[in-house]
Amino acid sequence: MDPRCVKCGRGIEKLYIQYSPGNIRLLKCGNCKSVADEYIECELMILIIDLILHKPQAYRHLLFNMLHQNSDFNTLLFKSSFLFLFLDAYKLWILNESSEEWSGLSLGLKSLGCALLGNLVFFCVLFVFSRRFFTFVKGFSGYKEVLLTMVVSSYLKVYMLSMLVWEFPASMVYIIDLFVMSSNLVALQVITESSFRRCIGLCLGAHALKFFVNWMLK
Repeated sequence: MDPRCVKCGRGIEKLYIQYSPGNIRLLKCGNCKSVADEYIECELMILIIDLILHKPQAYRHLLFNMLHQNSDFNTLLFKSSFLFLFLDAYKLWILNESSEEWSGLSLGLKSLGCALLGNLVFFCVLFVFSRRFFTFVKGFSGYKEVLLTMVVSSYLKVYMLSMLVWEFPASMVYIIDLFVMSSNLVALQVITESSFRRCIGLCLGAHALKFFVNWMLK
């Protein structure tokens, strides 16, 4: 798939011209006449800040011009999905660690099983309904692309690891979940170019079903 302009989302043949190692010239988009992807010359921290601020341009750079251009797509998908599942299981373990009915190992296995089933429901709902009612950007309509988009846009789950070092109330995981859901919403809107109302309806519904499954298994 061709890279895309981060401003308007249109496909572009090349993002830059390289004259020599370290000497490049960014190209402009033929549609919006802006620099197609200024993040190429930005520090990684700038990209991270813009992702946290939920800027669509940062999500287009990450999804279209970085991850989808990766030649080892399947390995990237496997590693990121494994980390996503581990963090979700850790979240459930935090919420249930006060239970006296389970030993540490049993609780860990139970959390992993709940996370696996909950996310299976989440992704099935998200993929089926998005394919039915949304129009995807070319090259992002497959289940692998949708899966990677949702997994990568859930990067804020990493902040739960800080609870290994600092003591936070267990309710903090719900605040992180809210940020994750809002990030999923922006990412879904970027790859489908659909209205905000449709995207928020699908994200809320999928996350609500995931929460319900985890609550029932609890």
